[in-house]
Parts: sequence; C-alpha cells; structure tokens
Amino acid sequence: MVKQTTLDSWLLQHFSDLLRKGALNVVKTGTPIVLYRNMIEEEEDSHEETVCTLTEGHVIVQVVTSGGVIVPSFQQQFVFTFDQFPDWLMRKSKELLLQCVDFLEEQLK
Repeated sequence: MVKQTTLDSWLLQHFSDLLRKGALNVVKTGTPIVLYRNMIEEEEDSHEETVCTLTEGHVIVQVVTSGGVIVPSFQQQFVFTFDQFPDWLMRKSKELLLQCVDFLEEQLK
C-alpha cells in the first residue's frame, strides 16, 4: 500500500508539472489545449459532453449541451488550479488522468 501511495503521489506531482509546462505552451501559442472531451448523452441531433481545457492559469471543466435546435449552453463549469486538478481528476477517474498525462507528454515533446 505504501508503494501505491508513493506512486500515486509521484503521478499527481508529475501531472501538475505537465499542466504548468502545457500552460507555458498555451501562452506561446495563444490557444488553449483540450485535455479531453467525453460524450455524456446523445439524443437525435443534440448531445451533452464534458470538455476539459488547459488555459494559461487554470484547468476548466465544462459540461456543454448543444446540437440540433438547442442553442449551445454550459450546464456546469469547474475551474481548477494546476495543483487542485490532478487530485480532483484522480478521484473522478484514474484512467482519465493517465490518458491526460500521456496526451500532455506527447504534446510537449
């Protein structure tokens, strides 16, 4: 159990560092980085999805409804610091956290 806790701590710190490096890239390019998009629900011509974006200073998670005759709208929005987001995402889904780490490592090569 101690080794798992240590590995998780390292992973959270590594992810936090990657977020900071990614934010520097956002500053250079002027374009936020989409860390992930997940479809929550889809009906006929409309859908609801979660979009997670890395900006210059924060990570923003938004639940967006759009499509068909529905005007795009934000159902929920969460704003995290680079230190808060890894813990939140680990509690939500370790698999999604690993996916984000892999994505940022690839983007920042």
